Amino acid sequence: MIIKILGSASSSFHGVQYNDKKVEKGTGELMLMKNFPSFINEDSSQEQIRDYFKSVSKSEKVKKPQFHAVISTKFQEHSKEELTKVAENFMQEMGYENQPFIVVFHNDTENNHVHIVSTRVDKSTGKKVNDSYEKLKSQKALASVMEKLYGISEEKKLNNLLDYKIGSLHQLETLLHRKGYKLSKNTNDENSFDILKNGVIQRTVSGKQIVFDNIKNDSRTKQIKAIASKYKELYPNKVFKVEDRRNRRFDEVINKSQQESMLPTEKQNDDWKPKIEFESELQKKLRDVFGIDVIFHSKEDQNPFGYSVIDHKTGRVYKGSEIMKMNDLFEFTSEKLDKKLFEIIKDYNIPNQDSKKILLQFLTSRYPKAEIKGFRLFENKGKKDLETYRKVQFEVKDFIKNIKQNKDKNISITKAEDGKMYAIHTRFHYIADLRSLIGEKEFQKFINPIQTNENRTENEEKTELNKTVNEMLFELMKSSGTAKDPAEDELKKRRKKRK
Repeated sequence: MIIKILGSASSSFHGVQYNDKKVEKGTGELMLMKNFPSFINEDSSQEQIRDYFKSVSKSEKVKKPQFHAVISTKFQEHSKEELTKVAENFMQEMGYENQPFIVVFHNDTENNHVHIVSTRVDKSTGKKVNDSYEKLKSQKALASVMEKLYGISEEKKLNNLLDYKIGSLHQLETLLHRKGYKLSKNTNDENSFDILKNGVIQRTVSGKQIVFDNIKNDSRTKQIKAIASKYKELYPNKVFKVEDRRNRRFDEVINKSQQESMLPTEKQNDDWKPKIEFESELQKKLRDVFGIDVIFHSKEDQNPFGYSVIDHKTGRVYKGSEIMKMNDLFEFTSEKLDKKLFEIIKDYNIPNQDSKKILLQFLTSRYPKAEIKGFRLFENKGKKDLETYRKVQFEVKDFIKNIKQNKDKNISITKAEDGKMYAIHTRFHYIADLRSLIGEKEFQKFINPIQTNENRTENEEKTELNKTVNEMLFELMKSSGTAKDPAEDELKKRRKKRK
């Protein structure tokens, strides 16, 4: 989970307008309004909310009072409710617990995220809320919230990583970078190193504390080689480049007329280059199944010149050549894929090759310019959790029930060459056999809507006929002066004859 303080601190509170447009489009949902007076509520217009923010933000010393932040989680790792709870606790950690703020959930990207809009002017005192080292403070605040809510301690995570056995400083740097940390020289002590995360120093370690372990050719290297050799025969080993350009466009311009750039100066230069990563399905399988993480090393836009192996099972980092030659294990291609698209197409719960074929056809038609190939679509035979399955099931049922009116772009129904139908949910990265997902009864209603309507009409006619007959019998009973059913008298006569 990451936090980003957006740079558009306008006095017009364009963040409210921006999020309101998302809600209007159906890609946003207002999750929380806190510390507003009773006359400002969920039914209030965005103009009323903006006017209220303006009214409590009048201060000659604060020219741009808007506080606008984004909290984002990887893919669907946290729900909108969980993100809202994180946002509420985050605002408390930041000293905004008594300030009016809104939390809006967005579902228009591959990663669940919420926007928070508030004011930096204290509504009680009229003074500015302390925003010194705001970005640094926000990182610490989020870390504190994650530990409080989920027991995720950055200190424990870092302690665990520093216990890994490494053979060089470069291996330590590789290990830390893989987990989102950065190792850099301490500016005050040339013999010490700072470990940072999101620009915040987590710890400073002395060079003397770093112990190198250069044991080679242990039994584990032979095991890893055997595993890699076997899985090479089972999964594609083709490696392709993934270009991450999102840093350049991460911050959305809230007020286009102002064209406020919210990127650091160094990322606006013409020589800015995208971050290059290398991916392959074999690499992913080794990581997911065995905890064997392969990291490629390269220069600029060139193919890797080497690789490292992080063995999370034993807590050791290896030089790749100690396991086996890189070109014996992987096949490098000239293929490139945008990071954003890669996040969109990966991690589907592909149960078999038929599903993979259908999904590939669907993604190719949706992204025709991307030239998505089979080896880029990583197979994941393991089912996603039951909660995700239930959500997909519910939304797909609702989708087909109102298919003519439904405009949910996250759900598609597609048919294979053999006539089998599949449901694809792009937001949850899920593909499933439609019949199995929604059940036989709902499936028949979907594929035979006319027949279903005819059956329904026939049943309604039978019901109406039975109702008419019952009414006639009732009238007959009344006209005969008895409250008994004539059929009862007939039954009594038959019983007497039998005696």
